Amino acid sequence: MYSVKSSETEIPGAVNTAPATVAREPDERTRDRVLGAVLERGPVSAAELGEKLGFTPAAVRRHLDTLEREGLIEVKRVSNPGSGAGRPARRYVVSHQGQSYLGNDYLTIATEALRELGKAAGPGAIEAFAAARFQKMEERYRPMLDAAGPALEDRAEALAALLTKDGFVGSTTMIGTSRTPSTLLSIQLCQGHCPIQALASAYPVFCDKETEVFSRLLGVDVRRLSTLSRGGHVCTTHIPVGRSMSAPHQPVGAATQSTSTHQQERP
Repeated sequence: MYSVKSSETEIPGAVNTAPATVAREPDERTRDRVLGAVLERGPVSAAELGEKLGFTPAAVRRHLDTLEREGLIEVKRVSNPGSGAGRPARRYVVSHQGQSYLGNDYLTIATEALRELGKAAGPGAIEAFAAARFQKMEERYRPMLDAAGPALEDRAEALAALLTKDGFVGSTTMIGTSRTPSTLLSIQLCQGHCPIQALASAYPVFCDKETEVFSRLLGVDVRRLSTLSRGGHVCTTHIPVGRSMSAPHQPVGAATQSTSTHQQERP
């Protein structure tokens, strides 16, 4: 939360120019709500945020301006194909500083520990560590995805919900319409926050192992379009809908050859 300063004593007859704690605290809590909504919905417009949170346009813009000044959010210009020519619309996303503000505790220590592990045992030890971490994720997630049924859309939504519960702020979006050939339909699985972003920036193998787990859980080959660790505003995974199962489930912990799934730079 934002720091709050208040006067502990009051001098009779003096004018107290310090902001009242009771006045500041609601603003701070509200800004945290706005920041959380940007994290969940970004890239998002001020109007969309106001509608979601029940704020007037003036109120939401005041909080957005404050968050932007503090470096916690940034503006992304997005063109609207349906509106023709004109200036791109302003959309807000959480900045990398904002991602850190939302909680990347102990990542510096963890990164240093992995660096020492790599020096002592070689890069293979770091890959094995990452594989073991996501093996545990796969073991926890698989029963819930299996309970969601065979439909890929349902399994993707279940995966997004589990990621949200673990702090990754997952969401899914169907790409395509009723006129789109089934072979071109896809789902975009987005993660608005990465609790291990600094670690994944230093060691991309963590993103690779996570992507492999998604592929096995969903039963199709998936592709990473962007990652927070590579400068993206969200982690986006492309999930093809109209294809037959092409990523058969392997026993958890089975040895696999690691292939980098990073195919993007900053969008």
